[in-house]
Amino acid sequence: MIPAPSAGSEGTKKKRKRRRPANRAPQTSTSGTSTSGTTPTPGKKPARPYAKRVDEVSAGGLVIDKSGLQGLLIGRRDQKDPEGKKLLWSLPKGHIEEGETPEQAAIREVAEETGINSQITQSLGVIDFWFMAGGKRIHKTVHHFIFKETGGLLAAQESEVDEVGWFPLADIVGLLAYPDEKKLIAKNSGLLA
Repeated sequence: MIPAPSAGSEGTKKKRKRRRPANRAPQTSTSGTSTSGTTPTPGKKPARPYAKRVDEVSAGGLVIDKSGLQGLLIGRRDQKDPEGKKLLWSLPKGHIEEGETPEQAAIREVAEETGINSQITQSLGVIDFWFMAGGKRIHKTVHHFIFKETGGLLAAQESEVDEVGWFPLADIVGLLAYPDEKKLIAKNSGLLA
């Protein structure tokens, strides 16, 4: 006697329902229906597509005046300040253009943003960080240098900088708005004397 296929004999394979791990949601198709045959959980947000990654490389640093007592900073208005009066002070810097070395870009950017001509005396180090802008994940790398002032007239670049100023070297770390720049200058404070 041959058992019927539904009788559960050893010769018959049972269909097993595959279990999905608890931390995985059902996959949904473009029509919004579940590809696993179940309906999506109400109130659960669909997975967002990954933001495009963009790599940016900049260069700049700290210019020390001819007296050796002051450093040059740029100020930009804090977009989060409702009164629009707060300035975020930082080191002058900007994008490296095609064919430029970090050193060439740093000298050019300092002059463009501040009106001050300078020459590099040594490297301060490299900072890299991530931020979101325009729906993109930006990975920014900035090469920093110490410069000495060689000439020029102090003037903020109107399109990008709200103010520029010379400050006592001892005050620079306290004035800087961004933690990575604060750490870099504090770590290299012996080079500024």
